[in-house]
Amino acid sequence: MAMDDEGPPDHQPIDRPEYVPDRLNFPIVTEKISGLVLKPGVGPLWAAFFMFNFAILQLFLFVVVYLISYGVGIWGIDIPVAWGFAITNFVWWIGIGHAGTLISAILLLLHQRWRTSINRLAEAMTIFAVMCAGMFPLLHMGRPWFFYFLLPYPNTMGLWPQFRSALVWDVFAVSTYFTVSLLFWYMGMIPDLATLRDRTTNRLVQLAYGILSWGWRGSARHWQRYEMAYLVLAGLSTPLVVSVHSVVSSDFAIALEPGWHETVFPPYFVAGAIYSGFAMVLILAIPLRTFYGLKDFITDNHLEVMGKLLIATGMLTCYGYFSEQFMAWYGGVESERYLYINRATGFGQMGAVYCGTLVCNALPVQLLWFKKIRRSAAWLMVVSLFICVGMWLERFFIITTALHRDFLPSSWGMFKPTVWDYATYFGTIAFFLIAFLLFVRLLPVISMSEMRGLLPHTRAREEGR
Repeated sequence: MAMDDEGPPDHQPIDRPEYVPDRLNFPIVTEKISGLVLKPGVGPLWAAFFMFNFAILQLFLFVVVYLISYGVGIWGIDIPVAWGFAITNFVWWIGIGHAGTLISAILLLLHQRWRTSINRLAEAMTIFAVMCAGMFPLLHMGRPWFFYFLLPYPNTMGLWPQFRSALVWDVFAVSTYFTVSLLFWYMGMIPDLATLRDRTTNRLVQLAYGILSWGWRGSARHWQRYEMAYLVLAGLSTPLVVSVHSVVSSDFAIALEPGWHETVFPPYFVAGAIYSGFAMVLILAIPLRTFYGLKDFITDNHLEVMGKLLIATGMLTCYGYFSEQFMAWYGGVESERYLYINRATGFGQMGAVYCGTLVCNALPVQLLWFKKIRRSAAWLMVVSLFICVGMWLERFFIITTALHRDFLPSSWGMFKPTVWDYATYFGTIAFFLIAFLLFVRLLPVISMSEMRGLLPHTRAREEGR
């Protein structure tokens, strides 16, 4: 029995028509998106990009083996800067994954149907970014094979994790975030996996998609239970957008270190995470719509809305910068005041990182006040790249400048990253890109079932015309 190809029932909300061109119809949507997965072979550009990142991934695997063999001393971390690239990259990757949950869950609950064209790739980005983030705390432990000591399980030696430890908080927060995001991503793909099952002629591929689609037939009962489960998972995911990065920011806020002990960190980190996450969505979506011919699905209107969201989150992030400086002056704590003066006027590594943060995060986004820039894929790509670089620099200077000069001048030191730090970081980027390339090749990158509900004749039918 073939599944119903007409998408969800007619009571779905009606979207604004400018987000879906009138020339799209059911056969075009199904043929175009499923064709990206079911067509034989891969393009030369996809293969070249995959092989390049695969070579970098092999270097990353060598670095991990070398790290486990010789210890974390091969990194540039020392005392007092015991947190360096590893924790910087952990916070940065967690931030990258935030936009996916926001686009998928919060905008779904708010009936913002423009999300339909980008929610699937944003959800995949979240999964892969959290996987990259989870590597760094484990490697930073030095003995990653003992990771289970962080879990509260009964054991004969009576060992229990220290629940006042920030590392334990991260384990619970990140594992919960990953689990719910993975379920939400997979749940949304079930109708599309059934479409791929019914359209393929390869028996082995049909069997694989058939198992993954759990016997989906598109009946009214299937749609009712699907929508109920999808909304429940969206409701579970929504508080995670705020809670996960708030927990990560509390790793710093609970400490007494100058520059960390601030109550503004939870909302400040959440705003910055969504800022960098939306930038990464654009970095992935713009080449995708260009090289795969998806401009009818990811339109200029979608890019403009994303540009507006970048302005909003960018202004919140800049407000956090201003709040930090103001409270350092207004609070009257000498160590805090010295830290921020040192950041702003320091020469060498720290001064360059601080200036780079402000330049990358505060200046390029101002271009998006102009509609012509917001609707330009090239300009959005440039601005998004600046934002991702700037948000990494922000994480780096928050962590290292607070540690390298604390209360005691006798314990001051400088963090100098080594080639192993850079190799580990770029290796996770290669892992992220390889995972995304495989996702584009093997799974539907845009939700066919949700897109069908936005087509012009579907809207006309719902409006009674």
